[in-house]
Amino acid sequence: MYRGEVVYIFAFDLAYDMSREQIKQLLGVPLKEYSIEPDKRSPKQLFFYRPQMAELPEKMRKVGSAQVPVRVSVKLFNVGAVSIQIRVPFEVEKIKDLVGYHNIDIDGVSLEAQARTLAQDVFKEIKPFCIKPVSSLEQSENYTVFCLKSLPGSEGEAKISAEQWLMSNRREVAAMLTEEQNETALSEQEMIESTEFYLTYYDSDLVVVDWDAALVVGEKEDLADILHIMEMANVQLVELEAYDRIMDAALEVAYRDMSRRRMRINREVHRNLREIRVDLARLSDEFLNVTKFFGDWHFARIYQHLSKRFHLFDWHRIIQEKQKTLGDLYQLLQQDANNFLMVVLETTIVLLFIIDLVLLYAQTKGS
Repeated sequence: MYRGEVVYIFAFDLAYDMSREQIKQLLGVPLKEYSIEPDKRSPKQLFFYRPQMAELPEKMRKVGSAQVPVRVSVKLFNVGAVSIQIRVPFEVEKIKDLVGYHNIDIDGVSLEAQARTLAQDVFKEIKPFCIKPVSSLEQSENYTVFCLKSLPGSEGEAKISAEQWLMSNRREVAAMLTEEQNETALSEQEMIESTEFYLTYYDSDLVVVDWDAALVVGEKEDLADILHIMEMANVQLVELEAYDRIMDAALEVAYRDMSRRRMRINREVHRNLREIRVDLARLSDEFLNVTKFFGDWHFARIYQHLSKRFHLFDWHRIIQEKQKTLGDLYQLLQQDANNFLMVVLETTIVLLFIIDLVLLYAQTKGS
């Protein structure tokens, strides 16, 4: 039997930023700062993101036809985002039985709907601490993590390593990660690509990262930290998507200004550009200095695989290009305004010179 739990991660963008004022409690539960365990290898300086976390009381909920204990936790990130974890235990005979866990209902309500309702409740409660809160919640960024406590083995059989198990069950694992009911329908290329990014530290542990889901085997002591890394990458993705929407809206205004040939650029435009540049600089610091946040290189490699799967650096590069385009457009408008002003000044000088000549001629003729 395969035993473990499925961890559903939902990230929502709530605001442009959050005030640094400490929030005492959330949804009636005291908040605490999340940090790597003290016995782990970690940098001595504080994390750039040290979110506040609330663990809601465990409840027995109906999943399918069974009553199972469901755990929910909420993390507040100071970039104006919230991450929700919903953890559901499982016990199945085959890996392919986990495919159905991608989309489950709890008490007859879909997981996504429950996560959105919870996010809205969180948003209402922390709105006073939000800087430029969103008018309404956008679509969440979801990630599913299948956590196996250990690999099954029969008595008397020599235990194989987690990597060997993956190679023997690669097609089934790929089908589980891609939500494919019929694993035999997967091509060899898709099977390899879906399970390409995997890591092992000990023979008994394994982390396989794909675009929409991941598999974690045997990481009992480090499971919370690995899930935190996945949460952070998921939050980065939803924040990059939010910045991309901001840049698209700003570019639309810029193109409209270009078509109108508006000669005056107000202070709000310059202030928005400065804020976007500061935010992108902060994100760049996090992307380019992975080991600054993960002293454990194993954790850093997991994050790197996630960033590749989520195309975080591509998102960041696209936003930087849009930012440069936006700056260039307004620079063109500024140049047009400067050129127009120079023409006006030159015309004024010529007119004054002509008027001066006329007055001089009139004086000469009168005398």
